[in-house]
Amino acid sequence: MSECCPPSRASGAAEAETPAFPGGGSGGELVSLPGGTFLMGTEDTDGFPDDAEGPVREVSVAAFAIEPYCVTNARFAEFVDASGYRTEAERFGWSYVFARFLPGALRKESPRPEQTPWWCGVAGAYWRYPEGPGSELDGRWDHPVVHISWQDAQAYCAWAGRRLPTEAEWEYAARGGLSQARYPWGEELTPGGEHRCNIWQGKFPVRDTGEDGYRGTAPVDAFSPNGFGLYNTSGNVWEWCADWFDGSQGARAMRGGSYLCHESYCNRYRVAARTANTPDSSSGNLGFRCAADPVA
Repeated sequence: MSECCPPSRASGAAEAETPAFPGGGSGGELVSLPGGTFLMGTEDTDGFPDDAEGPVREVSVAAFAIEPYCVTNARFAEFVDASGYRTEAERFGWSYVFARFLPGALRKESPRPEQTPWWCGVAGAYWRYPEGPGSELDGRWDHPVVHISWQDAQAYCAWAGRRLPTEAEWEYAARGGLSQARYPWGEELTPGGEHRCNIWQGKFPVRDTGEDGYRGTAPVDAFSPNGFGLYNTSGNVWEWCADWFDGSQGARAMRGGSYLCHESYCNRYRVAARTANTPDSSSGNLGFRCAADPVA
């Protein structure tokens, strides 16, 4: 797994049963898609063979609907207020935060994974306090909720009457009707010099110049949507999908890349790129969007 990808919690915890929420709630708006056959995957030489991005193959998806935006802090707060749900980060008591977002004292005292020391396991970090104690969501209620495990996303979907998209649905929707394009808008990362997604610019992990307008998360409606009306399917935050990553039932698939991705080491903001994490893992660049079956 690459440096920008959220580290695994490696707790060994069994995957929990998704709780039921009597009465439930309502999700956000949906984009209805007719489904069909498309070319999934890539054989891009700049990709990651170990991620099984290829081979390119024809895949059919049935009609479905998907939210144009990732779930926001505001909407997740509605879920928590209505249901009393506590995320796994809250129950474990900590979550991963990118080190450069932390004040010096907290950065120094928080443990770091040996292979990815730019991540800190911060006590008290969870969706409402994304950089740990003392941080807040003012000005970020329209940003994607983060520190969300796969199981947390499942719980929200159960409450909202939604579900997570499959990988095939996610890629079909993220492509926005383009066949085999590298990005949701075409082949060039910054056509005409215009930034189209929220990723890292500069030298990772030392300096993010913020040339795209953001350091850390961006609002869920930042940048222009793709051809199907979906926003930020490249960059901003990783998005959980319903599938097991490799059939081994050890990790769940994630798509889209995040604000920490950079072409020098992890260009997984390409639309065919994929990675995975354990279902109980969470971090400051990991969120989700919901899908739904078509209305009969």
